[in-house]
Parts: sequence; C-alpha cells; structure tokens
Amino acid sequence: MAQFSVNTRRFDPYKNFKFRLKWDGRYVAGISKCSALKRSTEVVEHREGGDPSTGRKSPGRTKYEAITLERGVTHDTEFEKWANKVWNYGSGLGAEVSLRDFRKDVILEVCNESGQVVIAYKIYRCWVSEYQALPDLDANANAVAIQTLKLENEGWERDYEVVEPAEPSFTEPA
Repeated sequence: MAQFSVNTRRFDPYKNFKFRLKWDGRYVAGISKCSALKRSTEVVEHREGGDPSTGRKSPGRTKYEAITLERGVTHDTEFEKWANKVWNYGSGLGAEVSLRDFRKDVILEVCNESGQVVIAYKIYRCWVSEYQALPDLDANANAVAIQTLKLENEGWERDYEVVEPAEPSFTEPA
C-alpha cells in the first residue's frame, strides 16, 4: 500500500521543521520549536472472583500532555499578552486573571517542503501554565535568547478536512 495517495511517487515522510501555529485567527510569529502532541490513557485493571489468576484491563481516564512552544525573543508580544490573561502581577486585587478569555483554541499546521499544509491539528481550550520571558543571560554565550510558553490543553484532534495536496513538480528550463 502506498504511503501517499495523491503523490504516489513520494517516498520520504514529512519533515519536522516546517510548521506554524495559529490562535485568534492569526499565525504567531517566530515559533521555532513545538513539543509533541501526546495523550495517554490510564489502564484500569480488574478481576472477577471466579476468573483465573490473570486480570482484565480496560481504558480509564485520558489525559493530554502540555505543549511547550519556543521562539526567539523579539518585540512581538503575543506570548506575553496571553500569559498575562492567566496571571498579571500588579493589575489589582481580583483582576489578576481574565476568566472570560484566558483559554484559546490553537491550530497546529504541518507543511511539506514546498510550504503546503499537509496535516493540521485542532488543540482545544489551551491556557498558559508557564511563561518564560527571558532565558538565562550569559555574556560568554553565542546563542539566541529564547522565550517559552507552556500550554495546558483539554484535548486535540486531527483536522481531516486537510487532505494531501498535489505537490508541485518543477521542470528544468529548456
């Protein structure tokens, strides 16, 4: 069976370095790293009195792991604005949390080498549980300053409306 139904000559799986995230209907600038989408389901073991010594297993509660986003520090304030909706120091007693809109749905798009969206996931009811505005600063280092955002979420699902696009073929000029 072919791994790709539209691009039957494609052999290589998609790479992990072309992706983008969107919230509030806009793409978020500069995200360089996104942790894995991971869920796990607890195992409930049980046994009836007349069963042999081995038990039975059934699925229990499912939990979704937090997603960590990283990007270089710039003047874009999207990470900070969202983090401030969960907790904003100095905003006044009773106004530290924006209960009305601290949760957002996020869309994660994976692209092929040509930049076409090939897979998308909808991540539901995300909120910021950790925000790192600046990394450790080191005058002897040779690195980019990275800020991070940790998103708790209540589940995700693949967007099956995003289908495999026909990949462009380029021909040599005559």
